Amino acid sequence: MKRLNTLLLFLGVISLLQAQAPKPEIAFEKKIHDFGDVQEDGGVVAYTFEFTNTGRVPLVIHNVRSSCGCTTPEWTRTPIQPGGKGTLKASFDPRNRPGNFNKTITVTSNAETANETLRIIGRVTPRARTTEDLYPREMGDIRMKSSHLSFTRVEPGSKKEESLEIINTSQQPATITFSRVPAHITIKTEPATLAPGQAGVIKAVFDASKIDDWGFVVDQVFVAINGTQPQDARLSVSATIEEDYSKWSADQISNAPDIQFSETSFDFGEVKEGDVVTHTFKVTNNGKSNLVLRRVRASCGCTASQPDRDVIAPGATANIPVTFNTRGRNGRQNQSITVYSNDPRKSTMLLRISANVTK
Repeated sequence: MKRLNTLLLFLGVISLLQAQAPKPEIAFEKKIHDFGDVQEDGGVVAYTFEFTNTGRVPLVIHNVRSSCGCTTPEWTRTPIQPGGKGTLKASFDPRNRPGNFNKTITVTSNAETANETLRIIGRVTPRARTTEDLYPREMGDIRMKSSHLSFTRVEPGSKKEESLEIINTSQQPATITFSRVPAHITIKTEPATLAPGQAGVIKAVFDASKIDDWGFVVDQVFVAINGTQPQDARLSVSATIEEDYSKWSADQISNAPDIQFSETSFDFGEVKEGDVVTHTFKVTNNGKSNLVLRRVRASCGCTASQPDRDVIAPGATANIPVTFNTRGRNGRQNQSITVYSNDPRKSTMLLRISANVTK
């Protein structure tokens, strides 16, 4: 017991001495620098923070990290003797970062205060936008705001109009036409012919009454300029066809169908490449009115799925068999099946299957 007490006393003395050992002190001349107004196209700006070791032993900067990749720090990496000075240079790249900025730089050292925080602030004045900035998608002699025209949500049986801004960047008039346009989409350019440098709009209408589909739908429309189609001149047109239940009353919701699955995921385990495996998901209607399965869509062609009935009465159950063809596949596989229904609370449900395919 006496030896144990002596050992504890010795360790306590050592700890006390370590705690009282002199440490370096890092003192910055200032911890915040305001760059003021910075031009976005003016290039990288930098400021050098200066500091002094006011302690009695050498100071070592272990690490410096910034709050974002747009700020790059450089610092004195050699030990700084008592009374010595060091520097930390903070560089900020304003490119593509218009507006106010407020970035922090954390300095970690062996000083009494192990972590110090520096800050650079300012405002990036946006550069003048070029035609390429305003119309980033190039198609031959014209440029567009985007190559994707999105209708977002479209209710079944309804029509919705969207537009996309374009400009003629050539020295000749450009007449724009479209091909391979599906029946549920009408599309045109206003004006149909753009003078050199003239801006216009592509106007499109999505008619959900002319398409027997549900959920996310995407089509590719080809673009021609003066009768010639530039390479990769395609416009992606998408919409999500679904009902809007936001205006339903509480009574309508309480009397609606309620879709429930016995399980929402299934793992086939280890499967030999080339095997075709099947699993059946069971879906039950726990609601008070008929459940309608609008559409069942698989994530890829290797997965086939078709329910044995589309309308499920209250309390009834239907089967959704899922077949997975593993031919040409190897390793861990994950696929999904999306089920669209008229359940206002769960109109879109996701089922998942997985397997480990081996040779």
